[in-house]
Amino acid sequence: MATTLRQRPAALILTPNAEARIADLMAKAPEGAIGVKLSTPKRGCSGLAYSVDYVTEAKPFDEKIETAGGTLYVDGGSILYLIGSTMDWVEDDFAAGFVFANPNAKGECGCGESFTV
Repeated sequence: MATTLRQRPAALILTPNAEARIADLMAKAPEGAIGVKLSTPKRGCSGLAYSVDYVTEAKPFDEKIETAGGTLYVDGGSILYLIGSTMDWVEDDFAAGFVFANPNAKGECGCGESFTV
């Protein structure tokens, strides 16, 4: 009996705007950067925050998501907080930034900078 492997669904869904922003970031990345990394450090009044930074090396448990413009790594310690989330890039007249629709978030602080799970 042969075993067949099915493709595992992505832990995080990126919108076309988010993918385009990753491409922009990688186009001006510092030397040695292999991608950008999403993590959820403990910060803010609700407990966890979203953080996106350049990364020069992948850690063993990081989730790797290939996009047309570059690679997004998701911190292995943060992945359980982000499964099923959608990452978007939104710009308006006053602000620009990554926005997350996270089904795991149970609450947010008033300013939207941090969340609880």
